[in-house]
Amino acid sequence: MSASFGQTPSQTVGPYYSMRLGGEGQNVVTSPDGEPIIITGRVFDGDRNPIEDALLETWQANPNGRYNHPDDTRELDLDSAFTGFARAMSNFETGTYHIETVKPGPVPDIEDSFQAPHISMVIQGRGMLNPCYTRIYFSDEEDANRDDLVLAAVPAWRRDTLVAEAVDGTNPREYIFDVRFQGDDETVFFDF
Repeated sequence: MSASFGQTPSQTVGPYYSMRLGGEGQNVVTSPDGEPIIITGRVFDGDRNPIEDALLETWQANPNGRYNHPDDTRELDLDSAFTGFARAMSNFETGTYHIETVKPGPVPDIEDSFQAPHISMVIQGRGMLNPCYTRIYFSDEEDANRDDLVLAAVPAWRRDTLVAEAVDGTNPREYIFDVRFQGDDETVFFDF
């Protein structure tokens, strides 16, 4: 007689996941070149409650539009100390995160033009078996955003979920970018 076993349930992340979240200073990726910026926001669940231990990782080009990656061999200035990678965790009480960086430059697109300045973001959290991928665009880059092929592929009524709002009168300039799961105003996530 052969034994028959059913499928086992998927394992969730945790319960000790928060012990391995971003460390001190990992949310800071700066360069002496370019415009320093701060990105803050909150991570919300489907009921708009703060998600307390989300891990947010960002990857971006430098102010000249070049990535610190061996595949980016374009003849643009590269500050080898600027990795383009940051990691932040959301606050356990408020769901707030904070990233200090520089505004990225435009990078080429597939049609020999340029993408709007943006930052790629990956979000992970307790119970999420797969990370979610999104982008952060900037509200003060309206012309570039209008011509961006990725933004153009997103339905017009959802594009604002990818745009960080500039806060007037801040120095360095601050942008607010909330991440929302589920609902009519859910952040656009990309399928990779």
